[in-house]
Amino acid sequence: MKQDIITLENKKSSPINLDKDVFEAEVRKDILHKMVVWQLAKRRSGTRKTLERNEVTGSRAKMYRQKGTGGARHGEPKVSQFRGGGVAHGPRVRSHAQKLPRNLRYIAMRSALSSKAKEGNLIVLEDFVLKSNKTSKLKVKLSKLPIGKTVLFISGDKVDENFYKALRNIPNYDVLPSIGANVYDILKKETLVLSKTSVEHLVKRLTTKNKKKQSNIDENKEGK
Repeated sequence: MKQDIITLENKKSSPINLDKDVFEAEVRKDILHKMVVWQLAKRRSGTRKTLERNEVTGSRAKMYRQKGTGGARHGEPKVSQFRGGGVAHGPRVRSHAQKLPRNLRYIAMRSALSSKAKEGNLIVLEDFVLKSNKTSKLKVKLSKLPIGKTVLFISGDKVDENFYKALRNIPNYDVLPSIGANVYDILKKETLVLSKTSVEHLVKRLTTKNKKKQSNIDENKEGK
């Protein structure tokens, strides 16, 4: 699959061949859903907590005698029936993270990239390097590009500092390094803009040969 590389001035540069295994893969909506649920579950802090019966401060003595009062029989006042008592089966501090096989995460990432390519919402830029960090100047350049109202830029190893500072003042425009590229942020934005370097990094990360090499490295690390 050939894609024209353009500059920030919307001028065509040399075309690039996009790997069909990464950018022309089958779009698996079921796996995309699993991946988004997995990501959002991992983001949850899980720190909400209520006091239970054994954590409430107060006397453990019996409230009143067992019989002869005409009321219900009660023990200590820290039970959930009374005001100030503990909460029965309340939330506890825990991790909401789920397990998702690595191969499904690779499939989800390829599906997300392929969906943007099929929709025509994928753009490849030469680079994201600016001489100035002025937002107004960047807005002029971005207005020339065929992008939507919400855009995710994915750069190479590092994000250019001037580009980041200029872009952060524009609402609904985000930038990530290639190592931070993820399914949720890609699907959330209307347009995906990749740098030439990030394309190479994503292909290296998601192709089958490199997956096997990485899995062998991980197995060797676990064995040691």
